[in-house]
Amino acid sequence: MNNIPEVKLGIVAVSRDCFPITLSEKRRNELVSVYTKAGGEIIEIKTIVENEKDAAKAVCEANDSGVNALVIYLGNFGPEGPATLLAQKYKGPCMFIAAAEEASNTLIGGRGDAYCGMLNTSYSIGLRGLKNAYIPEYPVGDFKELAAMIAEFVPISKIILGLSKLKVISFGPRPYDFVACNAPIKALFDIGIELQENSELDLFASYSEHENDPRIKDVIADMEKELGNGNNHSGILPKLAQYELTLLDWIENNKGASEYVTLAAKCWPAFQTQFGFVPCYVNSRLAGRNIPVACETDIYGAVSEYIITCATMLPATILDINNTVPYDMYNSEIKGKFDYKAHDVFMGFHCGNTPSCHLQNPQMKHQLIMHRLIEPDSEPNITRGTLEGDIKPGNITLFRLQSAADTSLHSYIAQGEILPVATQSFGGIGIFAIKEMARFYRHVLIAKRYPHHSGVAFAHAGKILFAAMKMLGVDDVAFNQGENMMYEDENPFN
Repeated sequence: MNNIPEVKLGIVAVSRDCFPITLSEKRRNELVSVYTKAGGEIIEIKTIVENEKDAAKAVCEANDSGVNALVIYLGNFGPEGPATLLAQKYKGPCMFIAAAEEASNTLIGGRGDAYCGMLNTSYSIGLRGLKNAYIPEYPVGDFKELAAMIAEFVPISKIILGLSKLKVISFGPRPYDFVACNAPIKALFDIGIELQENSELDLFASYSEHENDPRIKDVIADMEKELGNGNNHSGILPKLAQYELTLLDWIENNKGASEYVTLAAKCWPAFQTQFGFVPCYVNSRLAGRNIPVACETDIYGAVSEYIITCATMLPATILDINNTVPYDMYNSEIKGKFDYKAHDVFMGFHCGNTPSCHLQNPQMKHQLIMHRLIEPDSEPNITRGTLEGDIKPGNITLFRLQSAADTSLHSYIAQGEILPVATQSFGGIGIFAIKEMARFYRHVLIAKRYPHHSGVAFAHAGKILFAAMKMLGVDDVAFNQGENMMYEDENPFN
């Protein structure tokens, strides 16, 4: 199952009729050449837009070519009316960029004034209320600079296209003690996401129907290959394989008109006693195939995981922003070795849902916390099924999209890293380091009422995520502000 959109880029040059049309054409050709030489793929729309009829013709040409994301290139001043009408009629994500002047000896016969034209274009974007228009931070550049902007537009487009054809499939209500991740679902429909909510009984009935499925043995073999020496509970693999097939078949049979799917599943307290295992390892395996599964029926967590999967093209995970790093560990393992204060670091943890590709020495284990509660006086049985290990060090981005009670969307983004320091703990866990985390924790996570789950991207993806959130119309995108940049509600006398 291909669960991430393939972006097929097209580029349309626009030209104001009092400028030579050949200038836009020549610059478009050169830009395409630079972009393709750098490894990019893009379709040249031959129609150059000077008027409204050209805009309609260019839309037809783009659609006929299978283009699903469009670069609108001001090769000269450009006609802001037809240029923005093009974006309005096209519907898909559109990026507006403009040509810089090439050389001093071209400033009489070859000056394009696109720097000026972008201002009028932005005004016209506002007049039309375009929601599909993206303007980079500085949208004017030479061919190399613009090619880099186009490359960044690809993952932004993946997010927008993916969400427009996404269905979230959930199982069960949130556990009572974890009500925090409940949020109004209207905001999902506002941005084009479908939602199918199911009961745990529906899931259990489907799971029971998969008993003795002939495909189970092949899934077990694949699990054994993945786990290798970390296969500590081989006896639980048949049930886990049966559950994995249940989820995959449910996706195939229920995605309907949607093309992409993410899951939010309840995993306690009744799951273990009825299914006879914990689902964490299966969740990790689906996430490893770019089908994120959020724990504890966290619907917005599932959407957040899907967004960062599109942004990075890497499997994501969802973790609790979980516990502090003890001072003795900070002093012996971090202080003086890494440029972080004691309150910049914390541990991100979940029971065992992080894909094996992100773990050091992944091990099949049992859910320790549940074992204490459910089967404290016996060997692990129904609490088996976690995938545990310290998370590999490297760059990360914390991200979450969340609806408030009034159905408005809010988001946060914080870039940092996982340190190469042993956690000395259990679960899928790592020591996260984010500059000014203490202030971010207080003035974003607490002040803005975010739940404890965070999506984790295994790369620095802040620039892409921020741009995508703005295209979605999310006005409040918080981030970890530097020490010289106060939060709105921060005490200045602290």
